[in-house]
Amino acid sequence: MSAFSIFGFDLDTFVTDTLDEDLGVGLPGGGRDVTSESVIGAGDCFEGVMDSRDAIVVAGLPIAAAFFRKLDPAMEIELLADEGEQVAPGTDLMRLSGNARAMLTAERSALNTVQHLSGIATLTRQYVDAMRGNAVLLDTRKTIPGLRHLEKYATRMGGAQNHRMGLWDAAMIKDNHVLVAGNVGEAVRRARDAGVARIICEVDRIDQIEAALSAGAHHLLLDNMGPDTLREAVALVAGRVPCEASGGVNLQTIGAMAASGVDYVSVGRLTQSAPAADIGLDFTPL
Repeated sequence: MSAFSIFGFDLDTFVTDTLDEDLGVGLPGGGRDVTSESVIGAGDCFEGVMDSRDAIVVAGLPIAAAFFRKLDPAMEIELLADEGEQVAPGTDLMRLSGNARAMLTAERSALNTVQHLSGIATLTRQYVDAMRGNAVLLDTRKTIPGLRHLEKYATRMGGAQNHRMGLWDAAMIKDNHVLVAGNVGEAVRRARDAGVARIICEVDRIDQIEAALSAGAHHLLLDNMGPDTLREAVALVAGRVPCEASGGVNLQTIGAMAASGVDYVSVGRLTQSAPAADIGLDFTPL
C-alpha cells in the first residue's frame, strides 16, 4: 500500500482494521457508509486539501494517505509537508483528488490519526525546546493500547528518543519489584543473575544509589527528585551509568531538571495526554 514503514507496525492491518471499525464490518447492517452512499454519486469526484489550523509538528501524513488509497487506489495524493517538520498555522499538508465517496469514508480515520500523532509530536517538541539543549527527552510506556508503535514514532518526530518499547527489551525495577525482593540491591541482583542484558533501576532516595550500582544496574531512574537532589545524585553516580530524571516533570520544571546533569528526562504525558492538533480537510467537487 505504501513505502512508509515503522518497525513492528503493520500499516495495512492498521488501516483495514480502523476502516472496518468505522464501517461496522461484521455487524448487522454494517459494512457500509450509509451517508456517502445515499448522498454522493458513485462516480462523483472531489479535490481536497488538508491543512493545519495551528502551529504544529507534522506526524502521520503517510498513514492518512494510506486510508484514502485503501478505498481508492487511483487517488492522486501529494504530501506537502515532511514528517517532523514544524509548520505555521494555515499550512497546507496534503492535496488529494479522486473518488468522493472514498474521500468522505476515509476522512475521519485519516484526520484522527494525523491529529493525534501531530499532537504528540508538537507537545514533544515543546518539551525538547524547554530543555534548552540539556539532556535527552524520553517517552514512556504510557501509550494507548494498540497504538504504541505509532505514538512512539510521533515522539521521535518531535525530537525525543524512545525508552523501552515494552516489557521485553529491558528490565525496569520499580518500587513494587523492590518490595517483593526486599531491597534495591537484591532486586537488581536477581535480574542480573537471570541474565538480563539491560537493567534499569528506579531509585527514589539517595541512599539506594550505591546499592543499585554495586548489584549491577546499567541505568538509574531518579524518581521524583528535585533539581538539587538530582545534582547530588548525578555527582554520586559520577558517570558510572546513565541517569534519568522522572516524575514531577512538566514544561515549567523540565528546564531545571535537564540542567541538573542527568543524561535523560522521561515524560509520560507525551503519549498519555497530548492534545490533538487542530487539522482540517476541506473538499471541492470536481
